[in-house]
Amino acid sequence: MLEIFFPKLVVDSIEDINLDILRRNNIKALIIDIDNTLVAWDIKEADEKSMRWIEYLKNQGIKICLVSNNTEDRVVKFNEKLKLYAIHRANKPRRAPFLKALSYLKTKPEETAMIGDQIFTDVWGGNRLNMFTILVTPISPKEFPFIKVKRFFEKMVMKNYKKKLEQR
Repeated sequence: MLEIFFPKLVVDSIEDINLDILRRNNIKALIIDIDNTLVAWDIKEADEKSMRWIEYLKNQGIKICLVSNNTEDRVVKFNEKLKLYAIHRANKPRRAPFLKALSYLKTKPEETAMIGDQIFTDVWGGNRLNMFTILVTPISPKEFPFIKVKRFFEKMVMKNYKKKLEQR
């Protein structure tokens, strides 16, 4: 039952995502969370690191859509320099924002990876549609109180995830 919350891949940072792994899994597009995935949640604009990484992916032919539960103002401001497809107030893990992103990207779920820092929004949402899900370690330990509560439950999920990996 907990497996709906298990990511396909766990990395420390977006830069640790190996393009060969994406290619081997036939991934043509990425849906990416912003806050604590690309930048710390309190950084308003795309930083040099995330801009370089995204430009590299685009040069490799990977299509990208940002999907965030944050406000329109936040997402529009962050996306000014990147000029990607972007969805705000997504209400992840609901299916609708993921389906909208797939429509923008013109890809199937199995050709798309969801990258984010939260299990109960990003990973669960992507897994519900059979996407390749990648869990990134949150960039900043400073978070809103309700996120900290979710992190407690995420630790329990990850404990079970690691047990399953050890059994393989």
